[in-house]
Amino acid sequence: MAIQVKPNPTSGDSKKQQVEEMFDNISPRYDFLNHFLSLGFDYSWRSKVRKNVQGLGAKYVLDVATGTADLAIELSKIEGSSIVGIDISQGMLDCGQIKLQRKKCNNRIVLIQADSEKLPFDNDAFEAITVSFGVRNFENLSIGLSEMYRVLKPSMAMVVLEFSKPSHPIFSRLYWFYFKNILPFLGKILSRSSNAYSYLPQSVEAFPEGEEFSSLVKSVGFKNVSIKPLTFGICTMYTCEK
Repeated sequence: MAIQVKPNPTSGDSKKQQVEEMFDNISPRYDFLNHFLSLGFDYSWRSKVRKNVQGLGAKYVLDVATGTADLAIELSKIEGSSIVGIDISQGMLDCGQIKLQRKKCNNRIVLIQADSEKLPFDNDAFEAITVSFGVRNFENLSIGLSEMYRVLKPSMAMVVLEFSKPSHPIFSRLYWFYFKNILPFLGKILSRSSNAYSYLPQSVEAFPEGEEFSSLVKSVGFKNVSIKPLTFGICTMYTCEK
């Protein structure tokens, strides 16, 4: 069982409350930080998710923990697609809504404030579900996965993109030096948040990745889980069939 990591360990608030507050606070600077601190790799990762979903033949997609809607916008490139993006942070959604208007995606994407552990949708509603860098932030991962399983159509798939731990010994040392020293330092200065970018490496370390995550999604009903490391294992794309 993974240890639960919270953005502010000294606060008595639940992880869910802390995550909502953290993302509300950093939302105006989130996009710049996301692209800058990931060294731009996040663009190609989202493209791979979109191609994966496109290959499944899915059109009606739920993007969980959509944030500022970057993945939802990428998914809207699928011809005939309709995307629902949900997030717990209204601040992130407000920033996302501005982007939808600027990119003229309003007719393809709907953004809703909702809790990933209490999805406000009927059973078997969506043809695909995506989550990019969001499952680490669930307060109860099993409940969140169960909810996504519930609202996914049978024989369709959930695609999860999440940070992971590189296995190559030399690259791994460089990665963790950047992740634990440079990224939190720059993130604190640029985001004006003392916790957000120290929480990130801590939450990655605690996350049950690879086969452990595969076992967890299978325990709530998913099957045929594909595990695909990306960019030297910096992140992993999981495709999980219902």
